[in-house]
Amino acid sequence: MTQHGKTNQARAGQRVALIVAGTGVFWVLAIMIGDQYGWSTRTRAIFDLAALAGFGFALWQTYQLWRVRQNDRGDN
Repeated sequence: MTQHGKTNQARAGQRVALIVAGTGVFWVLAIMIGDQYGWSTRTRAIFDLAALAGFGFALWQTYQLWRVRQNDRGDN
């Protein structure tokens, strides 16, 4: 039995969680700062697209992790 948090897959899962959480915090802060300073819609859209890219990257990493786990399950 493997230890939780010590395998490469566990570290990859933790990394994905940090990417999602970090992107969410970044996005919320960008919205709050944009409201405070009265940024234009175009400027806010850039930060929205950056957040979308971060969430898309996290989704891609999750898919890759899922594929690795599926392949490991099939080898047994």
